[in-house]
Amino acid sequence: MRWQNRRLSDNVEDRRGGGGMRTIGIGGGIGGIIIVVLALLFNQDPQQALQSVQQGNGGAAQSESRAVTTSSDEISRFASTVLADTEEVWSQLFSEMNKNYKDAGMVLYTDYDQSGCGAAQSAMGPFYCPADEKVYLDLNFFNEMEQRFKVAGDFAMAYVIAHEVGHHVQNLLGTSRKVQSMRSQLSEREYNKLSVMLELQADFLAGVWAHHAQKKHNILEPGDIEEALNAASAVGDDALQKASQGRVVPDAFTHGTSAQRVHWFKKGFETGDIRQGDTFNATDL
Repeated sequence: MRWQNRRLSDNVEDRRGGGGMRTIGIGGGIGGIIIVVLALLFNQDPQQALQSVQQGNGGAAQSESRAVTTSSDEISRFASTVLADTEEVWSQLFSEMNKNYKDAGMVLYTDYDQSGCGAAQSAMGPFYCPADEKVYLDLNFFNEMEQRFKVAGDFAMAYVIAHEVGHHVQNLLGTSRKVQSMRSQLSEREYNKLSVMLELQADFLAGVWAHHAQKKHNILEPGDIEEALNAASAVGDDALQKASQGRVVPDAFTHGTSAQRVHWFKKGFETGDIRQGDTFNATDL
């Protein structure tokens, strides 16, 4: 991926090097998968594990933050550049919809930190917190992604960030709130289906970002899209369930199958048209 020597985002807080107490909370996104995998490995109910995590609401001390600059380490500059690219793309697309885009924030941390959704823990993976409109990212996750999921490459990392920013777009458009408001009205199985549709739409939005970032900055190098597709495939519910428990339980899906995640990212990348990302009413799920 071509990313060097471009604008860094002003919305990144680097809090690495600190950490708080080991209480944890979670927003939405790829991070939830990590909790489910851990629950399955220890023969726990994944839904109960997620609910317990979501109830965490404090106790972690917030670390001091510093800005990411041209003198920062390469991985933080990379994350900041990708976030800056999302700012440019989504500002343009929102303007075309006669809407104002509010930039997402990003917090880089190590091990533990405090978010508006409770405390953040590295084992959760990256997640988006709608309460403070920030993406929380322990950069060590990318090492784990390579070691555990056998997914490598800078564009695979960009996909992860763009997916979480996709949740921010959903938050700004009111989609996330609509889904959350239905939680008490639905069974766990029915709500899981909505969760899958929300996550697949975030994959689609990541593809839309890639489409327009390529137009703007010619970011793609040979193999980049394959890296993103490999990442989407690796974190499919079916692949993770099979790896952790040896069988697939469709009713417990919360993020979509590998094939679904690949399909929606590709659709977003190929069309670049946000109007084609209505996963809630799609016939091609």
